[in-house]
Amino acid sequence: MTPQWRKSTRSGGNNGGMSECVEVAKLSETVGLRDSKAPSAGHLTLTPATFAALLAEAKRNDLNL
Repeated sequence: MTPQWRKSTRSGGNNGGMSECVEVAKLSETVGLRDSKAPSAGHLTLTPATFAALLAEAKRNDLNL
């Protein structure tokens, strides 16, 4: 089964014409995250629980980015 990558609706901005996009896909039993500008560079693989924790931290602005 081919993963169905979706762009984040929160990604965006316009940095010299380059959009900052993150894509996410449900993999067999994990969640994949990748840079939409470099899909062949690979992806991060997270468990659903770890992905949920990452989202919660991002929503609370606790990532110190």
